[in-house]
Amino acid sequence: MRKIALFAAASAAALTLAACSEATEDSAEATADEAVADAETNMEAIEAETDEAIADVTAEADEAAAEVEAAAENETTAEAAAD
Repeated sequence: MRKIALFAAASAAALTLAACSEATEDSAEATADEAVADAETNMEAIEAETDEAIADVTAEADEAAAEVEAAAENETTAEAAAD
């Protein structure tokens, strides 16, 4: 998905640059580069937050499973988690 977004941004920048003066082209190119860098930074932040959320959900699911097993097997949660 990141490649698609980068390609779209680069394509839009290329079309914009086709009809501009050199100074405007340089400015537009810098702006496009900044937009791509911002998009990459945002994608990395989203990926980090998603990884953290997945880890949290996994830990909560493991804890809940241990609690259910402990109740079913008449053992402590720690014993169930160790199984």
